[in-house]
Amino acid sequence: MDADAIVVGHGLAGLVAAAELADAGRRVVVVDQESEANLGGQAHWSFGGLFFIDSPEQRRLGIKDSTDLAHSDWMNTAGFDRDEDHWPRRWAQAYLDFAAGEKRAWLHQQGMRWFPIVGWAERGDGSAHGHGNSVPRFHITWGTGPGVVAPFVRRVEEARERGLVTYAHRHRVDEIIVEGGAATGVRGVRLADDPAERGVATNRDPVGGFELRAPVVLVASGGIGGNHDLVRDNWPERLGAPPKRMVTGVPAHVDGRMIAITEAAGGNLINRDRMWHYVEGIRNWDPIWDRHGIRILPGPSSMWLDAEGTRLPAPLLPGYDTLGTLEHLRRTGHDHSWFITNRSIAGKEFALSGSEQNQDLTGKEVAGVVRKRSLADVTPSMQAFLDKGADFVQADTVEDLVAKMNDLLEDGEPLLDAEHVKRQVDERDGQLDNPYAKDAQVAAMRVARSYIGDKISKRAYPPHKLTDPKKGPLVGVKLHILSRKTLGGFETDLSARVLGADGQPVPGLYAAGEAAGFGGGGLHGYRALEGTFLGGCIFSGRTAGRAMGAEIGD
Repeated sequence: MDADAIVVGHGLAGLVAAAELADAGRRVVVVDQESEANLGGQAHWSFGGLFFIDSPEQRRLGIKDSTDLAHSDWMNTAGFDRDEDHWPRRWAQAYLDFAAGEKRAWLHQQGMRWFPIVGWAERGDGSAHGHGNSVPRFHITWGTGPGVVAPFVRRVEEARERGLVTYAHRHRVDEIIVEGGAATGVRGVRLADDPAERGVATNRDPVGGFELRAPVVLVASGGIGGNHDLVRDNWPERLGAPPKRMVTGVPAHVDGRMIAITEAAGGNLINRDRMWHYVEGIRNWDPIWDRHGIRILPGPSSMWLDAEGTRLPAPLLPGYDTLGTLEHLRRTGHDHSWFITNRSIAGKEFALSGSEQNQDLTGKEVAGVVRKRSLADVTPSMQAFLDKGADFVQADTVEDLVAKMNDLLEDGEPLLDAEHVKRQVDERDGQLDNPYAKDAQVAAMRVARSYIGDKISKRAYPPHKLTDPKKGPLVGVKLHILSRKTLGGFETDLSARVLGADGQPVPGLYAAGEAAGFGGGGLHGYRALEGTFLGGCIFSGRTAGRAMGAEIGD
């Protein structure tokens, strides 16, 4: 045997599992097709949001959360309705217990800290019994994605110094070796060295083969978000036709290769049609990978139009219902939509996803957060998009703005009618003449201001007319579908053992992270509450590492 355990994938789930295995005294080989520059995988690029229940941060802001409320929100959001949801449902319950229990203390003990203002993502469909977060639960890690990855990189590096962990970077797995019905190793191709920086696509030039043996193998290779062909192949009919044009929220190495390879080894892939893509994607003006997209995490005030210029109906408001909005927009027959807003709202309400877009938080700059967010009208990252972003236009009048928005159109995309757009802007603005209104979005803006976290951060900007010249100029933003997460995955039991089509574990084979639908084959069900992807990687990676260590024995 070359090791006690093989971990395929050096992203967050794989690192957590490797750290736990090393803590149990096991020898681990971590295999990945990318270079060491990409250690940490997708998690490095994330905003670093984590889902906690009844945290100290919530309590300090007067948020009354509870395990029962979170359970209700999760199950209403997941919508489990299939026979194959048995294990996903059990994983969801286990994860909720973790998020309400030892999760925060365990991460805190490893050095993780969180921004004091808790974000309120996925506010739902407007019903008490429907999907969405009833209260804010999105805790931004101090250090963003790199801050989430750092404790586990440190633990793995310390284990490597003790001789317990070996990296096999630039090793592409092409086969999980199965002998006597059990996974006993991996084989594949060694790829040529590549000096590319993190996130940049690397070569796939073979320079030789390899074979590694161990009694247990973990697949922690991520999802399919970087492979648009696979996204379209698995696109569910309930969300309309798959888009012809998308931007990409993950590096090219998130290619889904290991899915077919793990299926060939006997793993049962379930819920492959469940996925999580955003509708507020913008083209990165300074791209790192091909078709690199950034998500706008919007506050409640911008007006949202479909590709033909018609305002989206409530409750499809900015920041409320990701998949509901995606479904609605897909049925228009177009791949884009629009925000109409102004500079003041964009400057305060538009957060940008990604560690590289939030250098103050990523670099743990206390003074920088105050200077760039609290005191500035527009954050430096947002100003860069206003100045250089291919999807942004600005003007002093609605008519001029619409003319510039039409200049962004590609072949086959519908022209906006300035009169139609202006009428809707005027109707929306007219609802702000009184402290009460029948417009659902205006009412939602005022409710958002009642949450102290949104108020003091101005993530819910003081309500005003979009056309107020003191808040201008007007801003138009062309929004694209942004490919991101796979919610389905390999069916696993509560020990992260991969199950076969017969429901029995495939001996020696485990899965964690996005490859396992973050646990069980899809612990989110149809929808996510946000802040749960990184947490799902951590929880499933920890579960797998501990279970594998126990299976190996002494």
